[in-house]
Amino acid sequence: MARPSFPKTLREFRERFAEEADCYDYLVQSRWPEGISCPRCQGRQFWRRSRRWLHQCRACGFEVSPTAGTLLQDSHMPIREWFWTAYLVTTHTPGLSAKQLQRQLGCSYKTAWYMLHRLRRAMVNQERSPLRGFVEADETIVGGPVKGLAGRGVVAAETKTLVLGAVEVLSWQDAHGSWRERAGRLRLAPAARADEESIGRFLAQNVEKGTRICTDGWRGYSQTALAAYRHEPMPGQIARHIHRAFGNLKTWLVGTHHGVDPKYLPNYLDEYVFRFNRRNTPMAAFQTLLGLTGDRPPLGYRVLTAPVSTG
Repeated sequence: MARPSFPKTLREFRERFAEEADCYDYLVQSRWPEGISCPRCQGRQFWRRSRRWLHQCRACGFEVSPTAGTLLQDSHMPIREWFWTAYLVTTHTPGLSAKQLQRQLGCSYKTAWYMLHRLRRAMVNQERSPLRGFVEADETIVGGPVKGLAGRGVVAAETKTLVLGAVEVLSWQDAHGSWRERAGRLRLAPAARADEESIGRFLAQNVEKGTRICTDGWRGYSQTALAAYRHEPMPGQIARHIHRAFGNLKTWLVGTHHGVDPKYLPNYLDEYVFRFNRRNTPMAAFQTLLGLTGDRPPLGYRVLTAPVSTG
């Protein structure tokens, strides 16, 4: 069974997923592109059952559900609503807030919030490759205004969060022989401090060893933190690609979501990175997101509302 193609327009999306059965068939192909294999006997032939869209193994009778063991398990929302939500999240340029989704689906705010946060938890590919080549690294502070504090000291306020970031810088020569640059893939993560330990851990998790890394010379980017990299400190100069990513992040958090509780910021950072890295292929991002939901175990409301450690 070949990996399914993705809808390229809103009209194609509406026509392709007009019925619940259409969505389940697509989900099966996304989750098992090589075909379903029975977890019990490894059989490859199944009966299609209409009850709860189950597939029953012809050899041993074991029933397989397309949503079992995934983020969509035990959801009371129709699968078509999940598809619509995934499509809006990945293709709507300004992003989508829970309030907007509530209006779109006609559901409660809690349900909309729950659906979006489930999808955000699927937006990090556990097998993604590290950044490489030439990378700009820096940190920024997000959150509401703070009185009486300045600079990096504002992270002591409950409304502020320090965010570490790194972005690939891609260079090419145009038809006229001039060199041009653009931002490639992005990585973001909240941190408690901008010291060499936190920065070193962030870089080790997100950037390939030997990569050229440009920074602003902050002392946290020490020889110890960047021992595995080719460090190019540029004190007093602005790394424009990572700063533009930071600026767009803050605009998105304020404009679309009207601010975010620091407790949930890591999930929003994951969404921003997912959308940023697929900004040129938003329709394909819909297919990617559905595939990633199949690789994540079910998440209850208590898990989603638990605070995430910033390290």
